[in-house]
Amino acid sequence: MKTAAERMREQLRTPRVMTSISLRVPERVIEDLKEIAPMLGFSGYQSLMKAYISQGLRKDLEKLEGSNVAALTESLRKQGVPDEKISAAIAEAGLKTA
Repeated sequence: MKTAAERMREQLRTPRVMTSISLRVPERVIEDLKEIAPMLGFSGYQSLMKAYISQGLRKDLEKLEGSNVAALTESLRKQGVPDEKISAAIAEAGLKTA
């Protein structure tokens, strides 16, 4: 299994395939994103949203890196257990992911 840093370096080397999604977001959140995006150096609110998502994802990947929960999660996925059930079980058990 690659580390989060290795995956990040690999992602930076290869072109990223993008896909379109629909996401329902409160209007006020969009207004706030549009207001602060230029202040943070972003060309628009969608770029800022992508940055927030990437930042949160990297944080969670780093927390999970090397943990027993990560190994168990991967094993359960391979056995066909849906992510929603895995997440619920981790939360119910009060397991730490770091």
